[in-house]
Amino acid sequence: MAQKYKSDALAALHESMQGLHDIGLVDARTMRQFDSTCLTPIENMTPDEIVETRIKQGVSQTVFAHYLNVSVGSVSKWERGEKHPSGPALKLLALVKRKGLEAIA
Repeated sequence: MAQKYKSDALAALHESMQGLHDIGLVDARTMRQFDSTCLTPIENMTPDEIVETRIKQGVSQTVFAHYLNVSVGSVSKWERGEKHPSGPALKLLALVKRKGLEAIA
């Protein structure tokens, strides 16, 4: 899975830093800090965006939940705004929104 960077320049710089990390010249903590600077943050999705993403993929809440490896109840609560996805689920939702279910299938 390709990472999305804030700019092409930051992508090139990140590749160089990753090389330095791979040979031991940059420690893991510095690399994590650098990652957070270069990578595009995953933004929260509104309930309407989640519904729209699922419907655009043409799947039920049950099938959508299966792809995201969450419960149907979680998808239902996200779509009603009772809860908000976070962590890996939010990352997967962002991927599905951008590239479709095929990206995580």
